[in-house]
Amino acid sequence: MSANLPWFSKNAVTLGAVAALSVGVLAACSGNGSSSTTSSTSTASASTAASAGSKTPIKVGISLSLTGDFQADGVAFDQGYKLWAKDVNAAGGIMGRPVDLVVLNDNSSATQVVTNYDTLISADHVDLTFGPFSSLLTTPASAVAARYGYAFIEGAGGAPTVFDTQSNQADHNTFDVSLPIADEMLPFINYIKSLPASELKGLTASYPMAQDPFADPPVQLAQSELAAVGVKTVYSNVFPAEPADYQTQAGIVAGHHPSIVVLGSTDVPTVQAFMKVFQQQNYTPKLFIAASGPDQGTAFTKAVGAGNAAGMMVPNGWYPGFNDAASKKMVAEYVAQYGGNASGVNADVAEAYAVGQVAAAAIVNNNGVVDNASIIKYLHSGVTIPTVQGNVLFNSLGENTSADAFTFQWDATGTNFVQVLPVGKPGTQPIIATKPAWSGPVG
Repeated sequence: MSANLPWFSKNAVTLGAVAALSVGVLAACSGNGSSSTTSSTSTASASTAASAGSKTPIKVGISLSLTGDFQADGVAFDQGYKLWAKDVNAAGGIMGRPVDLVVLNDNSSATQVVTNYDTLISADHVDLTFGPFSSLLTTPASAVAARYGYAFIEGAGGAPTVFDTQSNQADHNTFDVSLPIADEMLPFINYIKSLPASELKGLTASYPMAQDPFADPPVQLAQSELAAVGVKTVYSNVFPAEPADYQTQAGIVAGHHPSIVVLGSTDVPTVQAFMKVFQQQNYTPKLFIAASGPDQGTAFTKAVGAGNAAGMMVPNGWYPGFNDAASKKMVAEYVAQYGGNASGVNADVAEAYAVGQVAAAAIVNNNGVVDNASIIKYLHSGVTIPTVQGNVLFNSLGENTSADAFTFQWDATGTNFVQVLPVGKPGTQPIIATKPAWSGPVG
């Protein structure tokens, strides 16, 4: 899809209002109260009718996996959205308009997520829609939003299939503030490629992948790229994303004893299951990187045990130690409200918070009036928007072309989550090149 579309002008906007909003919102991180709610209402939306200066609340409709397979991620997204709404409202709202979150539980179901967004838009008359967790749910949800002419801003639907849908190709309404998942493994791939020939020689790898549009593309890229430099593939398989299949797949991988395991995972339970079988069979890979799971903070370390988490790796575009003032304030607020420490903050929290920041920038650009057509046009205008995850710049399909890819790892104690790749990048710490042995039973 060409970027030379009628509404795609790189010189259409300036960033003054965006920067002012970011500073104002984040300065209020210690403020009290949020207008968020977890039940829908029948209040009609005043989105396009509200004029600049209106104090009418901005209703944001969201479907989240508060139960079911994606519960850990859904709850973290809920926390991130609520932190953002709390900060906005403590600072006086978006141009004086408070934010009201309307959150429905989709139980991790692609069928229910469609019903939820239809309800949010047609019955609850929300002004905006924010995305759910996972590409599996984002794809059908974004189509509902497109049918109603709504912008769909999300942070956890980065699979190519999300952007290639017929609805997005036609309406260009989907916007992912996070790193496109196809690029996530590049720092890890480049690290392996950079090893001396003497170290590359003899390396083997397994690529087990839960069948999922999020989990598989980065793992498949890793397999292709590493095979090209001589890393022998000893096992590669896509299996159903069902717990009943995890133990069998993990047992097969352990039987091959590969040097490297690149796991296509969508959540903590998938990674936990593989780690448990590996521990039971006294097999520890030299390097173990999972597409998702180790980035979920205390939800991960509590499930597998801190000692076992040591050396576990995961790709992402953000981590709690990200050297950004806005991110640090958000992390501090999260810890103050929910407890724990910085390393325990799930990356989903930042993804959700950034969704809110992008939406707020678009509303400010439109003088406080919420109009979805104007939001879509603005987000496709070539503007760069600062967020807690870094800069966001959308291409014609709604992918964030400014996101950086990193690889993170739990340190030798399993209590600190640190950036280890790319080498030489600010904030990067030395990688644990050989994963410590299991410290005891997993989970």
